[in-house]
Amino acid sequence: MKSYAAVDLGASSGRVMVGRVGPDSLELTEAHRFPNRPVRTPEGLRWDILSLYAGVLDGLRAAGPVDSVGIDSWAVDYGLLDADGALLGNPVHYRDARTQGVAEKVWATVPAPELYAATGLQYAPFNTLYQLVAAGSSAQLAHAKRLLLIPDLLTYWLTGEAGTELTNASTTQLIDPRTGDWSYDVAARLGIDLELFAPLRRPGDPAGFLRPGVLEETGLTGPVPVTTVGSHDTASAVAAVPAVNERFAYICTGTWSLAGLELAAPVLTEASRAANFTNELGLDGTVRYLRNIMGLWLLQECLREWGNPDLGELLSAAAEVTPLRSVVDAGDAAFLAPGRMPARIADACRESGQAVPGSRAEITRCILDSLALAHRRAIFRAQELADHPVDVVHIVGGGARNALLCRLTADACGLPVVAGPAEAAALGNVLVQARAHGQTGDRTEMRRLLARTQQLTRYEPQGTTAAWQSAEARLSGR
Repeated sequence: MKSYAAVDLGASSGRVMVGRVGPDSLELTEAHRFPNRPVRTPEGLRWDILSLYAGVLDGLRAAGPVDSVGIDSWAVDYGLLDADGALLGNPVHYRDARTQGVAEKVWATVPAPELYAATGLQYAPFNTLYQLVAAGSSAQLAHAKRLLLIPDLLTYWLTGEAGTELTNASTTQLIDPRTGDWSYDVAARLGIDLELFAPLRRPGDPAGFLRPGVLEETGLTGPVPVTTVGSHDTASAVAAVPAVNERFAYICTGTWSLAGLELAAPVLTEASRAANFTNELGLDGTVRYLRNIMGLWLLQECLREWGNPDLGELLSAAAEVTPLRSVVDAGDAAFLAPGRMPARIADACRESGQAVPGSRAEITRCILDSLALAHRRAIFRAQELADHPVDVVHIVGGGARNALLCRLTADACGLPVVAGPAEAAALGNVLVQARAHGQTGDRTEMRRLLARTQQLTRYEPQGTTAAWQSAEARLSGR
């Protein structure tokens, strides 16, 4: 067996996991977990990137001897380096308000239909393209000589070598999903200098070796290679979907719910744009055709405001609440910012003429019903737009542990749900490293190994979908 360190950074925490891979075995253990706490400065909301890097080093020290290291994280955000390779300030958080109103300025130059036809990316106010346009007159951008997305920045600090991993680059809205290369025309029309980006890398490519200083800091014995993985955590998570054939949908659950399909080619139609589906690149040239849904962020923010009560007890109470009593649009950008989440959910229900959830259990049930409804809407629409029917829904990521959410999603979709693995992003990270080092075969073999070795739970749909259809009609005002 060989050991691989998977650095997996989420929006609220980071972890270093150690995957041990053998001919018919796949074991994952947690070496170190650390918080990811953004900081609100006078300039706005920023990532504490130095704290994250310290957590990575601490995790590699705890991991012990490994055969390779890979890094994945959330998408779109970046750090700027000067001519000496020094970081020009903490990276801006995607929830920062600087991109408000920027999309309209972009569309005045590149109309939204043209932008979608060129890049295949759904509209989201925090896409890297909008962030760069928002930063266009800033001193930092004027002095920058290199732009590195978050996992590429940490890889650079570990190895001294700069690259831009493709699955994460595809979230910038500057990549053509048909070619897997930059969309040069879009960048030129918007005045974005693509020379800021390091050369593109693909999952499995070598990314250098741990620097001597990193070896000393972590106690590891070199050489230790760093392997490029699907550095967008969703790309790694989709790589770890234990599907048995191509007729599956996936929901990568965590702070966000990413619900969609794995396709061989992008869907760039006007209908797809109007439905706000995105075409991001995945492992082996696949396309992650999906919709972003606000996800468990809604519940996380409520828990934070409530002082972090026992989640198990709260979910048990929510299971007893009348189903579909009130629902909200879990994809609504009104829920993007932090703060006052219980009150904002209640306000949304009041404004739509529904029963207003008052207790914590009622609010929790409203959130989970709303997420299941959003999952249903996204999966049904994706099948229509891509002409790609599915027989099963795979839920991976942290939400796979939430039995109530999984059961509600099965009921809403009228399809069986297979839940697990919960640590899908880390497992996908590990498996891409293992494949690069000759231990596994293609995606099919990787998924078979996952299905044999990971704990999975199947939820069969109960009843009919009529109540969900009614809730959907109520939410859309029909």
